[in-house]
Amino acid sequence: MSAVIRRVFGAGIAMLVMLSLSPASAEDLKELRIGFQKTNLPVIAQQQKVIEKALEPKGTTVKWVEFNAGPPIIEALNVGSIDLGWTGDAPPIFGQAAGSAITYVAALPSNGAGEAIFVKPQSDIKTVADLKGKKVGVGKGTSAHNLLVAALEKAGVAFSDITPVYLSPPDAAAAFASDKIDAWAVWDPYFAIAETRYKPRVLTTSAETLKVNTYFLANSKFAAAHPDAVTTTIGALKVAATSAAANRDKVAQALHDVTNVPLEAQTLAANRAEFGIGPVTPEITKSQQETADRFFRLGLIPKQINVADAVWKAQGTN
Repeated sequence: MSAVIRRVFGAGIAMLVMLSLSPASAEDLKELRIGFQKTNLPVIAQQQKVIEKALEPKGTTVKWVEFNAGPPIIEALNVGSIDLGWTGDAPPIFGQAAGSAITYVAALPSNGAGEAIFVKPQSDIKTVADLKGKKVGVGKGTSAHNLLVAALEKAGVAFSDITPVYLSPPDAAAAFASDKIDAWAVWDPYFAIAETRYKPRVLTTSAETLKVNTYFLANSKFAAAHPDAVTTTIGALKVAATSAAANRDKVAQALHDVTNVPLEAQTLAANRAEFGIGPVTPEITKSQQETADRFFRLGLIPKQINVADAVWKAQGTN
């Protein structure tokens, strides 16, 4: 993250930490449940216990609930089994189209260079266009799904011209290892693990193909009932983001300690990750709307949606 971005995100830290110590509108909240994947900022926040420390004066404890991809986090938010969760750009679009009770409360940087479509080095697939007629492993409704759709569109290949094989990251890893799929679209640390293990040919990354964000989401009723808990949590995540951007070696070690993913792979992931969190601006909303429109055009979601309808109206406080 650049110094400019760190200054922008850092400017509100002191104020938000002070908010965490003020009388809480959500003082009856005994436990905050956060859905996370073992990657990037949530892992750092969990290890540093910044959210726990910010909410402790209010008598609120934090429970971390692990998932291996974004779509299950959306499902858990919808049914209220978690209160907050972090996903890529595609899961909330599929969720909103299905009527899920989710609200965008903050935006984080894209998976960027840490999300890619790749093949084994001996493959005859040299470009995205060469994926025509091939089997591509990807998590349905994930950010990597969006990368695959956008990359094919950019290369002039219809989505119907490939065979998407919808698999969770662990299952896709096994399929890739056994050559049951020709290519794989996925994010770190799975991408980083594949890099260290196979030295794959990277066809494209999200950084090269898309201008998107990842998102911190809330169960809609929870966001309405506990806005102070949401803003306090976002403020704590800003503290963790500032620390992570300045200490990438420690980030890699922390991720290794939590996930048991080899340190070499976590170092790759940490060095190319972007850290930060901020409001869901009109520009970000517009970009997310473009993704939603693309999915509808391709028949991947059943109806057209208005992303702005799901953006937290109280986000000006975060």
